Amino acid sequence: MKVPLIALLSGIIFGFGLSISEMINPTRVLGFLDVAGNWDATLLLVMCGALAVAFAGFTWVLKRPHPLFTDKFSLPTRKQIDTPLVIGSAIFGVGWGLAGFCPGPAITALATLSPSVLLFVLAMLAGQWLAASFIK
Repeated sequence: MKVPLIALLSGIIFGFGLSISEMINPTRVLGFLDVAGNWDATLLLVMCGALAVAFAGFTWVLKRPHPLFTDKFSLPTRKQIDTPLVIGSAIFGVGWGLAGFCPGPAITALATLSPSVLLFVLAMLAGQWLAASFIK
């Protein structure tokens, strides 16, 4: 029961941070992606802040023999850059650039009850289902 509760608490903190920093606002995100126009650097500052906290946290946590609330660390093992990674990254980038959302902020933005956010999340889930059915 501890692990789901910690996951819920972590998700609430993540969503709260995304909301406060306005990263659930597609206009803010699209402004960041518009490097040739009226560039908005706020997303870069949010990313740098998140990386600094995550780096410090990982440095501290990975010195432990195991996480606090489970028996072992669950870290990625694949490190190679391959064709599916490049294609998936490109598709992700196109979706991010067209809509101004990536998955975390989109799910957080569901709280706004915006029809466009709901449509994006449904399309994202459909895309994930479609990709999973081809990649088996």
